[in-house]
Amino acid sequence: MHEHGSTGRAALARRAAVAGGEVAAEFFRTGVAVETKNGKTDVVTEADRAAQREVEEVIHEEHREEPVVGEEGDALKSVPERGPAWVVDPIDGTNSYVRELPTWATAVACVEDGEPVAACNALPALGDVYTADGEAAYRNGAEITVSSVDDPERAAVVPTVWWEQDRRDEYARACGAIVRRFADLRRPGSAQAALAMLAAGSVEGVVTNVDTKPWDTIAGVHLVRRAGGTVTDLRGQPWHHGARGLVASNGALHEDVLAAAREIDD
Repeated sequence: MHEHGSTGRAALARRAAVAGGEVAAEFFRTGVAVETKNGKTDVVTEADRAAQREVEEVIHEEHREEPVVGEEGDALKSVPERGPAWVVDPIDGTNSYVRELPTWATAVACVEDGEPVAACNALPALGDVYTADGEAAYRNGAEITVSSVDDPERAAVVPTVWWEQDRRDEYARACGAIVRRFADLRRPGSAQAALAMLAAGSVEGVVTNVDTKPWDTIAGVHLVRRAGGTVTDLRGQPWHHGARGLVASNGALHEDVLAAAREIDD
């Protein structure tokens, strides 16, 4: 039986993310073998592949004909511009995961015509499940909103995604721009975890200037928007999964967060 509307799709995204997260959690802190892909820090494990399979199985029980977009396996690598699709990252923050740090997420989003309509970021090692439907965002079933902090000197901001070794000047500029403007810097090591934390009011901003991947961002972007936050590209235009960079904030501090993000390119 097919479920319709963002509420049904949000429920399915939650089931799939939680199921995939449970599989990943079974491997967590067990010494799972680490493989590298395109560089020393671009890692993957059997846990990523097993969790991806579980997520896809749960989605296809309800919507077998709908495509899955993701980094692992045979999933599509880009988001279709028409129709429904599911965007999956079985372990966002694999570097945290393999270091036995708890800040990693299993992310599942549903898009319609390229725009998110439902999302879930499950953080099994922290015991938190963040969801968003068409109306609101929730953590463990309770509605969440972005923070109301409007003073930069009371705000915390996350520089996220990964700057390759030959782009460390940009990484340094990102950190410098943040610590000069805001009270503190946080870096959980997972863009999806960072965006979920922004949606819940734990941080006030999340920034990067790199080309992001849809599986690293779309679920978290939907959480932030439904929680009342703002997400743009580096020009300040509404963020789309094809944009370079991502600037997310609680809204009240968006111009400050955007200024910090723009400084990375200087």
